[in-house]
Amino acid sequence: MTENHTGKEPTLDNVDNEQTQVESDTAIAEGISEELTEIEMLRVELDEARSSADEYLDGWQRARADFQNYKKRIERERKDVYQTAAGNILKRFLDVLDDMELALETRPQDGNGAEFANGIELIYQKLIATLEKEGVSLMDVDGQEFDPAFHEALSSEDSEEYESGKIIAVVKSGYVLGDRVLRPALVRVAR
Repeated sequence: MTENHTGKEPTLDNVDNEQTQVESDTAIAEGISEELTEIEMLRVELDEARSSADEYLDGWQRARADFQNYKKRIERERKDVYQTAAGNILKRFLDVLDDMELALETRPQDGNGAEFANGIELIYQKLIATLEKEGVSLMDVDGQEFDPAFHEALSSEDSEEYESGKIIAVVKSGYVLGDRVLRPALVRVAR
C-alpha cells in the first residue's frame, strides 16, 4: 500500500474516514451550491419585487398628481361657475345703483325732500356695501388709456387737456367682479 500524507500506512479505518470526509465535503459543497442557487433565485425575485414596487410607486405618484390636478381644475371650474352666476345676478343691481345715483344727483337740498333723499342715500350706501362684500368693485377709469376690454366708447372728442386715446369722462360707471368685467364703463375718449 501507499503511504498517505501523514506518513502512515493507510488502514481500513483511515480509508473509511477519508471516504466519509470526501462524501461529507461533497455534500457540503452540494449544499453550498444549492444555497448559492437559492440565494441567486432570491436575488432575482428581490430585483423583480423592487422593479414592481418602483412601477407601483410611479403609478401611485402619477395618480396622486392627476387627482391633485383634477381637484384644482374642479375648484377653478366651481369658482368660474359661481362667479358667472353671481355676476349675472349682481349685474341686475347695477341699473338700480345707476338710478339711485341719478336720483341723488338731483336731490332736494331742504325740506322733507332732503330728509327723504338722506334715507335714499343710506339705502344707496347699503347697496354699495353689499355689492362690495360680494366682490364687485367700481372701475377707476378717469384719465386712463382706453381699453376695449374694460371700456365702451360713446364718443371720440378733440381735447387739449388729454392725449389721444385717454378717457375724458365717464358717462356710466363700469364694474368688475374679481378679474371679470361685469359691465364695461361707458366713456368719452380723446382723439
